[in-house]
Amino acid sequence: MADLTIPEGGFWPAPEIPQPNIYPMEWRVETEKLAAIYEKSKRMVWNPADLPWDGLRPDDFTREQRLGIMYWFAVLANFDASGPAVFARATIQAFEKHEEDPVRKCFFSITRDEMNHEECCQRAIARLWPGGPLDWTPTDDLESAAHNNIGWLYHNGGRYWNGYNSAVGKYSLPVLFTSFMMGEMAASTLFRGMASGTQHPVFGEMFQRIGRDESRHLQICMTILENEWPGLTDDTKSLITRQLRAGFVFLSMILWEPPEGFWELPPYFLANHRVLMDHAREAGLGVLSYEEQAENWRVAMARIRVIVERWGIAFPAIPELDLEGVQVDFIDPEEIIPVF
Repeated sequence: MADLTIPEGGFWPAPEIPQPNIYPMEWRVETEKLAAIYEKSKRMVWNPADLPWDGLRPDDFTREQRLGIMYWFAVLANFDASGPAVFARATIQAFEKHEEDPVRKCFFSITRDEMNHEECCQRAIARLWPGGPLDWTPTDDLESAAHNNIGWLYHNGGRYWNGYNSAVGKYSLPVLFTSFMMGEMAASTLFRGMASGTQHPVFGEMFQRIGRDESRHLQICMTILENEWPGLTDDTKSLITRQLRAGFVFLSMILWEPPEGFWELPPYFLANHRVLMDHAREAGLGVLSYEEQAENWRVAMARIRVIVERWGIAFPAIPELDLEGVQVDFIDPEEIIPVF
């Protein structure tokens, strides 16, 4: 066996690693509950390809219904398709900031889940409207309205992605995770309602599985926030209040309807959006009525209010749902941390 080489005066210390950096590697565990949630996530993994897609037959729907379902999934994809990239970026951030090991692993598990959710949008659209969301040529006014609306939706999604890229390195973990919590609360509310309302077995199983994932994501967010919220400064609390209002406006596009004066949308967008959503509803997708959506959203926001006020964080006014709170001035769309 070769002898060790020991320099005169001892080993040279390695240079200090500039931060932020993923090195040095470490596997520190401070929150056992998060480690347990990550282990549970590994046992609950599912494969979207295993859903009974053969049972989703285009001939079972009218052309208008197929277009409506495609449109609904295209709207959902404006949120769900951003999920893998959002949480992948957050995973890298968690490594660079040397968050405890279960935080990094839970971020990874959410990234994997969100990729499944995006795949569900992809497969549903591909079966019912090949070329969707945008790689197809409309042949009449209804199709043109759907194609144009989707284009405007994705224009806004691009704006929010730019905002997230600048925000993820700027905002603290409590601010980021409050936004994540908002998205997961909204998602679990949406898919719980869709699973109970759909008339199609493929969508029923899909929404049930996605809803279960989102409930676990919410549990991750709440566990981290319980560690991070104590001792917040007044400035951080104020920023969280603004993010809650921004999150409501951003997520209302899929949970309800977009509030006026915030999204960059043409004046005809909402009227055509309602027509297309009606076609999806008539197809048995499980889209709730306007009033049911509003009540679901109101219940979700009330739950969020109870959570944040427990930590001395002011809840923003949501006049669209008749919820009182602190008035929040106009928010630049690029301030939003877009998650779902």
